Amino acid sequence: MNAKFKNHSIPAGDWFSANPDKAWGEKFFLFYIPYFFGLNAAKQAFGWLNVGTFWHVTQNLALLLPLVFLPLLIKPGVCPDRQWHQRYAFKMVLWIFVFNLAATYFLTEYFFDVLGMVYFFPEVTVYLDSALVGTNSQHVPIGMYFNAPAFFVVYHTLAILFIRRVMTMPVGRFKPLLAVMTVCAVAYLMAFLETKLVATDANSESFYYKDLGVMLKYGSVFYACYFIVSFPMLYRLDEQPDENWSVGRVVIEALASGMMAMFLVDFATHYVGGQLL
Repeated sequence: MNAKFKNHSIPAGDWFSANPDKAWGEKFFLFYIPYFFGLNAAKQAFGWLNVGTFWHVTQNLALLLPLVFLPLLIKPGVCPDRQWHQRYAFKMVLWIFVFNLAATYFLTEYFFDVLGMVYFFPEVTVYLDSALVGTNSQHVPIGMYFNAPAFFVVYHTLAILFIRRVMTMPVGRFKPLLAVMTVCAVAYLMAFLETKLVATDANSESFYYKDLGVMLKYGSVFYACYFIVSFPMLYRLDEQPDENWSVGRVVIEALASGMMAMFLVDFATHYVGGQLL
């Protein structure tokens, strides 16, 4: 009976990319995750959110810069002919940074005005956000441009592993459906978990939602619109064994993804937003 069951079981897919350079980068990002959670936990525990502009930027750079510089200092034994700007570890962070640049500058306004998100950083004096999108009742501290990419590197690394696991399973004609279901499920899960884990009592003096219950119920669907675009788009980066995207293509694809995400978020405001406004 056991042998018969094993013969008819579905073989597992792959977790890591067949491109050795990309697989190395994915493993590096996994090793980064404990540092990511440790620094964010320290910020909450020691009340480091309510600081001036310099320390607000510094703590968020401390979160992001290891993702930029450590891959340059560590020389992987794979694909030695690739220059630093050709490596997946660099291009993935660049893609995320450009995508988040658009999302932070424009789409944070939707979080303020549709989802009821509140930023309160009275000591910060430098802000940067859209002049025309939103009501401008709140503004985005400059440090958030270095904070969000670190979060998104973690989310996208985990999501890509799950997507690849499904995409490399021999499930025949069901693969496209399973891939779509995986993207949607992981997108919603990441949106829900970030909201739940970040909107805590420890952060409430600087960051909170006016109605956390409504945000978790409806806003998570709204926030998932980012990831429904970005997960499959970023999954394609250097996914084939010998693939090596140019830096120009990385930037263009990230900007295109930011535009698509803006469309989805604005569409969501017509529908899901009705439950929140």
